[in-house]
Amino acid sequence: MYRTLTNIANKFFSDAQIYKYGFNWSPMYRRSTGEIIEVSEDLLYIKIKIPLNWKNRNFVGSIFGGSMLSATDPIYMIQLLKILGDNYVVWDKSATIKYKRPGTETIFCEFTFTPEEVYAIKKDVDKNGEIDIVKTPNIINKDGIVNPESNYCFGEGGAGTYSDGKLYTRSKKRGNVRKVLEILHSHGAPENILYEAHPHIGTNKLPAIITAMREAVIAHGGAVHFNAKLTDIKIENNSIKGLEINGDTWHDFSEVVLATGHSARDIFYLLHKRGVTIAAKPFALGVRVEHTQELINDIQYHGDHQNPYLPPASYALVEQVNGMGVYSFCMCPGGIIAPCATEAEEVVTNGWSPSKRNNPYANSGIVVSVEPKDLSNYSEKDPFVCLDFQKKVERDCWEVAGKTQQVPAQRMIDFIEGKASNDFPKTSYQPGIVSVDLNTVLPPMISKRLRKAFSVYGKKMKGYYTNEAVLHAPESRTSSPISIPRNLETLEHVNVKGLYPCGEGAGYAGGIISAAIDGINCVDAISAKLTKS
Repeated sequence: MYRTLTNIANKFFSDAQIYKYGFNWSPMYRRSTGEIIEVSEDLLYIKIKIPLNWKNRNFVGSIFGGSMLSATDPIYMIQLLKILGDNYVVWDKSATIKYKRPGTETIFCEFTFTPEEVYAIKKDVDKNGEIDIVKTPNIINKDGIVNPESNYCFGEGGAGTYSDGKLYTRSKKRGNVRKVLEILHSHGAPENILYEAHPHIGTNKLPAIITAMREAVIAHGGAVHFNAKLTDIKIENNSIKGLEINGDTWHDFSEVVLATGHSARDIFYLLHKRGVTIAAKPFALGVRVEHTQELINDIQYHGDHQNPYLPPASYALVEQVNGMGVYSFCMCPGGIIAPCATEAEEVVTNGWSPSKRNNPYANSGIVVSVEPKDLSNYSEKDPFVCLDFQKKVERDCWEVAGKTQQVPAQRMIDFIEGKASNDFPKTSYQPGIVSVDLNTVLPPMISKRLRKAFSVYGKKMKGYYTNEAVLHAPESRTSSPISIPRNLETLEHVNVKGLYPCGEGAGYAGGIISAAIDGINCVDAISAKLTKS
C-alpha cells in the first residue's frame, strides 16, 4: 500500500517531501512518537526528534526504549532504498540500541550517507550481488554532543549553510556581487534575491542550494570528497607541492585554494608548524541577545506591528564605548539561537532564521571589537593571542554552565545591575540555559562595554532595554581571529607560491557574498597565472 501511495505522490511531490510527510502522517510511524523534522533534497541527511510526552513516558518518567528504537529503526532502510532506486533491494536485517542515559527530554537523531558511501555500495553490489553494511545514527539530547569533524561550522557548505543566508554585503568593490546572486538563483535560491536590498534565503532552504552546487561541480568534471580532512602540507622551495588527507594519503598539487572558514583552528596550528606565516587578527566577542519578535516589531514599526504587509523587523546598532566599537552582528528576525561549538569543552552561540522568519523570537549578536594590542598577553610574535583569548572565554562559559552545551545566560537589566537572574522567559536555545552573572565569566573589557552599550541602545530603541531580553554567552565566532597574509596582486601567500588563502578563515571575507567573491577572485588569479606559464 505504502509503495503504491508513494508512486502516486511522486507525480506531484519530490522524494524529500514524500519521505518527510509520508512518514509523519503514516500510522506506522506516528505510533513510535518520532517525527522527521529535516530531509535534504538528495536524501543524504535526515533528522528526527523524539519528544518526551505522555505517549512514550515510561514508569520512571523517561522515554520508553521501545519508542526510541521504533522511531529510529526504519529510517536508514527507507532512506537508502530511495537513494539507490528501484533496481536495488534494501533489507533491514537487525537493529540494536545501547542506552547511555535516561531520555528525560527531547532526543534528536541524525541519519547520514555520503556520496562516497553510496558509490561504494553500488560498486560492491554490482560486483558481488549484495553487501552488508552497519550504520550508526548520531543520537543526541539537549545536553548536546560536539562532533569536531561535523557541526554547524564544518561540513557541506560550512558555517554559511546554517548562518541563515543573509546575502547583503558592503564588499561591492571587491567583485561582481550580481554574478554571485545569479549563481545562487540558478541553483535554487528564490528570484527575489536578485532585486531586494537586503536579500535573504533562510537556513531551511540553503542546504538544498548547496547540494545543487555540489552536483553541478561533479557534473562538470569536478570531485567533492567528504570525510577528507587536511592533516599536513608539503612545501618545497617556498612552493606548495602536496596535501596529506586523513593522516595517510598524499596528493600532489601545485595550486591550492585554502578556504577553511573561520573556525578551522587545526589548520592555523598546522600552517604555523610548517613555517607558513600567519598573524593575529582583530575580531569581536560578546553575547547573543534575544527579544520577542513582537517587541522588536512594535519598536521598529512604532506600534503598527500588526500590519500584515510589514515583514518581521530587524535592527542595527553601533556605539563607541571607551575606544572600542560595540555593535549588533548577524541580526536574525524570527530566528533561533543555535549551539555552534566545534570542539569538546566549549560553548558557542550563533543565530539563524528560516526563510519565512516566522519564529516568535528575534536575536542578534551584540559584540565588542577586540584588537590584538588590547589583550594583556599581546606579543607581536604571537599569532595566536586572539585565538587563545577566544578559546578561554568559550571554555570558561562551558565550565560555569555545567560542562554541557547549555550556556550561561542572564536577563538584560540583571546583567547591568550585576545580579544573577532568578528565572527566565522561554528562549529558542534548545540545549538550555543556566543562570549566571555574566559579569563574572566574561572578561571585564567585554562586560563593562556591553553594560554601557545596552543602556545607550535603550535610548535609541525605546523598549529594547528590558529584563524580558535574555543574554546568551558567548557570541565569539564573528570572524577569524587569525589572518593568513597574501600578495595583493597574485593573491598567493606572501611566502608560499601556489597557496591561495581565501575567504573568512584567511581574513578576507565576512559573509556568504564576500566569501564567494573572494573565491572567484582566487580562481581568476590561478587562471591568469596558468595562462601566462
